[in-house]
Amino acid sequence: MGWIEIVIEVAREHAESLSDALMETGALSVSVEDADEGTDAEKPLFGEPGMEPDEAAWDRSRVVALADVDIDHAALVAEAAASIGLTATPSYTTRSVEEQDWVRLTQSQFAPIHIGKNIWVVPSWHDAPDANALVLELDPGLAFGTGSHPTTRLCMEWLEAHAPQGLSVLDYGCGSGILAMVAKKLGAAKVIGVDIDPQAIESAGFNAERNHCEIEYALPEPFSVAYPESEKFNVVVANILSSPLKLMAPMLAGRVAPGGALILSGVLARQAEEVAAAYAPFIQLSVWAEHEGWVALAGHLPA
Repeated sequence: MGWIEIVIEVAREHAESLSDALMETGALSVSVEDADEGTDAEKPLFGEPGMEPDEAAWDRSRVVALADVDIDHAALVAEAAASIGLTATPSYTTRSVEEQDWVRLTQSQFAPIHIGKNIWVVPSWHDAPDANALVLELDPGLAFGTGSHPTTRLCMEWLEAHAPQGLSVLDYGCGSGILAMVAKKLGAAKVIGVDIDPQAIESAGFNAERNHCEIEYALPEPFSVAYPESEKFNVVVANILSSPLKLMAPMLAGRVAPGGALILSGVLARQAEEVAAAYAPFIQLSVWAEHEGWVALAGHLPA
């Protein structure tokens, strides 16, 4: 048993419609790639984080359709092309895709990640390289945050350098819950994680249970009800993106207890000044560290 990939180069305006048509005419899956990938003409499709293009296509797009090996791929392409009004069937090439153990292949791409001085993020199918380290068992999943992204690393390194022993911690935009778990394993007395995505809350709760961390996770509205604005935290960490961080400046800064700390990431180095300016009326923030063009901003309220 195997599959065939049908590779078709088309103009931007036909990429999405042809992809949809191929799915309707029998393709198992379809992806769109930059036909100029690896050349001087290659262009990034996604620029500013959080900003999506109007079309998931390039000027010269490569549509790749996966189909059963015994399908009439010529008929598949012809039918799809005709259904979107193309006057001629586009040229294409095919390549074989052999059957593999896809689970094992995927798992092989994720190894334990060493962060800071003594933190390891370890997928469930690996043993921890150092059992005496701060070990988080965490599999790649739907919720953001496995320690591989620079912004997550920066926040984890800040928490390690400023261990919240006996303190309260709010992780706003918790994703997988990784920062909340780091805080708890570093001795935080109380940890709350908040996210707008119900799936993230579910994933974070599962991860906390797996890692034996007592953490409360909630959506924003239930959190606000259970913890009114008068409820402050010794440490507030938010790893989101610059635009929502600026909008949430009064709320996030207002959650910091006197003498407490605020840590923000998801901010590009070139955005640091404008994000800090949004928080200036409430708390003075400065760049704590930078990694691969991303920064973590941190500051303390007066005691």
